[in-house]
Amino acid sequence: MADAEIPSVPGILTAGECLRTAESIAAAQESDGAIPWFPGGHTDPWDHIESAMALTAAGLLDEARAAYAWSAKTQRADGSWPKQFRAGVIEDPDTDTNFCAYIATGVWHYILSTGDAVFAADMWPVVRTAVDFVLTHQAPGGEIHWSTGPDGSSGEALLTGSSSIFHSLHCAIALAAHLNRPQPAWAAAAHRLGDALRHRPGSFLDKSRYSMDWYYPILSGALRGEPAHTRIRSHWPDFVVPDLGIRCVSDQPWVTGAETCELVLTLDAIGDTDRARHLFSNMQHLRESDGSYWTGLVFTDGKRWPEERTTWTAAAMILAADALSRTTPANALFRH
Repeated sequence: MADAEIPSVPGILTAGECLRTAESIAAAQESDGAIPWFPGGHTDPWDHIESAMALTAAGLLDEARAAYAWSAKTQRADGSWPKQFRAGVIEDPDTDTNFCAYIATGVWHYILSTGDAVFAADMWPVVRTAVDFVLTHQAPGGEIHWSTGPDGSSGEALLTGSSSIFHSLHCAIALAAHLNRPQPAWAAAAHRLGDALRHRPGSFLDKSRYSMDWYYPILSGALRGEPAHTRIRSHWPDFVVPDLGIRCVSDQPWVTGAETCELVLTLDAIGDTDRARHLFSNMQHLRESDGSYWTGLVFTDGKRWPEERTTWTAAAMILAADALSRTTPANALFRH
């Protein structure tokens, strides 16, 4: 891509800086296409896809396609993925349903970005089997159980995970329509899940001290309009730290870049663009000279923690930059 097609946010991030961040993600990519949290770290299927989306947004399409090829290659016959790999070896064989669903978000993002019909056809079986697997874990009330072990056991439902699945389902439905393969059962499942997210909070484990449980129902599109704005107002003081970003956990003095950028995407999705841009600017203190980003900062003592620069933090930053700048054809992925 030319520089003009790479996301940039005037006064905060140049296109060259954005590309440098994408290159820091690509530098961590392993020879088989996997994108670990950091060089030598583990790979999980969700953060791997988020990094692939960032590579796409910055025009590193060969690297993005290699990442999706890894996803296709490592998918199990039932449509799932193990939770964790390291250096090509399965490190945790259990399954997270949200991790599995996110392939639909990534593939639809790539199609919106490139219009690549061959890629869409090639990845359709991967998305279809993944979504079908995830929906086997939907409870009668609409919520989706989050974790499965080798014996097929299923865990309870998480608000953040089910919210992410809600968005992934709509991406899968859009992909199916794009390929003229309508999936009415997916639409019905998404409707039931959305109803649970909006009206039955007791269906989910209480993780309200985590910022993701605050904004993910909005980021996913389950909440819009005044209910979304009310939810943002209700917990803003609990999580937002002026001039630094947002806390990962409400009772800990730790701001994190990825959560801050996801809140940027959330605010942008509901039209609160001024505060979104301000938060995006605030989190840039985590940037390193090579374009990578530290995961977070303990603001009581000024120490970086954890002591890694994670690919998924860099990826969230790129996706937020694209949304704010309206640069790529996929910039509205979380607005619509």
